[in-house]
Amino acid sequence: SLLQEIPNMLPVEVESLQTQLTRGELQAEEFFGLLVAMFEFEDAKDYLKTVMHNIRILVTETVWGDRYRQVYADLVGRYQEFYCEEVDHQENIERYDWREGLENSRVSFDDVKEGLDDQKFLESVDEFLDDGGCLDEEAALAFNLSLNEVSGSTSKSANEISNSSSANEQHNPRRKKKKKPVKEGPVILWFRRDLRIHDNPALVTACELSKPVIPVFIWSEAEEGPLAAGGATKVWLEEALTVFKQTLLDKYESSLVLRCADNSEQELLSIVKETGARDVVWTALYEPHLAERDEAIERTLSRLGVRVHVEHSYLLHRPGQVSVGGVGARGIGSVTHFMECCKQNPGDKIGNPVDPPQWITKPEMSPQSCGIDQLGLYRKPRRKDGSYVDWAKRIRGNWIFGEDGGYSNLRRFLDENVDKYEGESSRADQPWTAVISPYLHWGELSPRLVLHEAFVGKIAAKFRRKLAWRDLSYWLLSIFPAMDREPIRPPFRHQKWNEDRSILKRWQKGLTGFPLVDAAMRQLWAIGWMNNYMRHVVASFLMSYLRFSWVDGYSWFQDTLLDADVAINAMMWQNGGFSGLDQWNFVMHPVDAAATCDPRGDFVRQWVPELAGLPDKFIHQPWKCPPVILRRNKVELGVNYPNKCVISLDVERERSLADVVEVRRKHGKGYIDPQHGRDMAPIPLRLLGLKSNGTKDILMVPLITRKEFIYKTGQPNSEDNPYNPVLKGYVSRERDEEVARTNKVDFTASTMLEFTARKERLDRINGVEEKEDRPRGSFGGKGQGKSNMGAQRRTKTHDQFTKV
Repeated sequence: SLLQEIPNMLPVEVESLQTQLTRGELQAEEFFGLLVAMFEFEDAKDYLKTVMHNIRILVTETVWGDRYRQVYADLVGRYQEFYCEEVDHQENIERYDWREGLENSRVSFDDVKEGLDDQKFLESVDEFLDDGGCLDEEAALAFNLSLNEVSGSTSKSANEISNSSSANEQHNPRRKKKKKPVKEGPVILWFRRDLRIHDNPALVTACELSKPVIPVFIWSEAEEGPLAAGGATKVWLEEALTVFKQTLLDKYESSLVLRCADNSEQELLSIVKETGARDVVWTALYEPHLAERDEAIERTLSRLGVRVHVEHSYLLHRPGQVSVGGVGARGIGSVTHFMECCKQNPGDKIGNPVDPPQWITKPEMSPQSCGIDQLGLYRKPRRKDGSYVDWAKRIRGNWIFGEDGGYSNLRRFLDENVDKYEGESSRADQPWTAVISPYLHWGELSPRLVLHEAFVGKIAAKFRRKLAWRDLSYWLLSIFPAMDREPIRPPFRHQKWNEDRSILKRWQKGLTGFPLVDAAMRQLWAIGWMNNYMRHVVASFLMSYLRFSWVDGYSWFQDTLLDADVAINAMMWQNGGFSGLDQWNFVMHPVDAAATCDPRGDFVRQWVPELAGLPDKFIHQPWKCPPVILRRNKVELGVNYPNKCVISLDVERERSLADVVEVRRKHGKGYIDPQHGRDMAPIPLRLLGLKSNGTKDILMVPLITRKEFIYKTGQPNSEDNPYNPVLKGYVSRERDEEVARTNKVDFTASTMLEFTARKERLDRINGVEEKEDRPRGSFGGKGQGKSNMGAQRRTKTHDQFTKV
């Protein structure tokens, strides 16, 4: 209350806040946030210094100083954290002292009364035990307040204190200084995985604030994580940033500020400090560690008085809004179960895509930006001779980066190939897939835009379903944050895997000796992508035949896929590696699968050119090809194409099955449903969107379990396997294609005959039937009478079906 009488050259708003602070109505954190939000950067700094000095006076020069010591310490801490400079107590900070004759004196935090040499401050009064630092009026005020506290009466009202402060202001000419107008700072638009201008709610929100917008991209590889920031994804990001930066410049004359940092929070705070921004906008990310980082940044900015606007456009369904309420936890992990959960417990509406803003208000000055090459995204390996290997050259030549490239792929797919995709999405030898996954990963296409573009009737239902798989993976990652590192099913932590790194390296390089697998792995290395069916083929081969851990496959995919996504890859690799929530109830055969995805061998011929001359019958199994044909096509197994890395596929598959049965029998106690034999996993109720009933917080959920695992666990010595999940591929393709061809021919012939018969009936009815005489000598006969071949028709007709 004493500070109300101190004419310290503060604006009325700051005085009011200062009064609330000293009376305990505001915490130091709240005071600081309001101050930096109300005033310009430097003004808020000066006012804060003045308030700190005023509080320091109470601490050092009054008997009730202990009350304010913590307040002062908190303010100093906030000052140093926000302005990134220390408060030097040895070097005095200039302030205007309210005491007569000391208006411009420097006073240190450690000053003592003896050093002031002013007898007036050492005078005391009878009514109050003065410490020598108060005027008579202040001492009287403090004494009256103390009497009120002792008597239990209420102290002077806020209005009276405010009036007293105003009266002092009228008598002090210093306080009549005109306050600087408060200017609104710019908006920081923090781009992450939303590198687009179409259907970007964060961009629209930033522009609707009617302030200058500073677009910023901060790259922090340390925060992304080594697996999330693989080599291929960084190549894509570098090219995507190049295109997006130019798009902003061409369309809006707006410059994208690029920064590289180990700590995004510190880098963002430095930009806020540099620009005086009062609003920050970003699009939410849903990986648990990134979501926690963003929440911490939001709390820090809010404490500093910076408003944070978070938009959601990376997924169609936010993980935090998905619940199993009304559906149950059984079947968790399947996309059907997930879609039903979203239907029964709808969250935010998906809505319609939003148009890009018409303009972006430019700031007067933009922060300093580094170059794209300084982000350290694409690094070329160096040879021993000093030259560099441009391993991403083919990737750059195979893709059109930016949202225009993504939208072009989407429209081509929907206009030309969506009907074929619904029937045979597995074809690796045909361009029948959308090829938009890298664009979705970096936000160059929004899933909402894809969903709306794909509403072309029932034929696109299978394609739209892929978006549900994407949302499902992020929901599962929110439930199991370690899904990319640890098995979801606890017993499978003890799974035995192959440790022969030389075999793993052959799989990675596409040198396994199985042409279909090799073609897919070489395609992955060359262009950073393969279709979904081929990902299943190579994954099944790695885990069910080579018996390597899903972690090995996941790690390689994260480094080589352009669309490497932690949630999706971890979910799919765990499912294929037996430890996920939805165990694949199938195993892809590395040879027989070709009947489905590459029936004529064109895909293998493209990516394994050393086998290009082999006949269709042997292209996927060259070890069965006669030596004469191999020599004719210059194929030498073991020389220019490797021998098989697995001698017997059936034997290795049985070993894989035995490993799983051993894990379930030895370590499945408490994790296997005794009634049905299914695996179970403990899941906290809150993560499922359910409320605890007070007795238990963990639910043991039965999981989707492969039938052959259940059968073999119960009968480990049985030699039969009635639930063999190995797929034989589309073995009836040739027969079905011949039937379809015959039906097409028969349909055409029957149609033509039908039209002919119809025309003849109409001609008879209309009396224009024409009997055609056989010409003399026709078919080698003698014939009689005149030939009628050149005669004119009695009734001319232009019907093309009159004669067939």
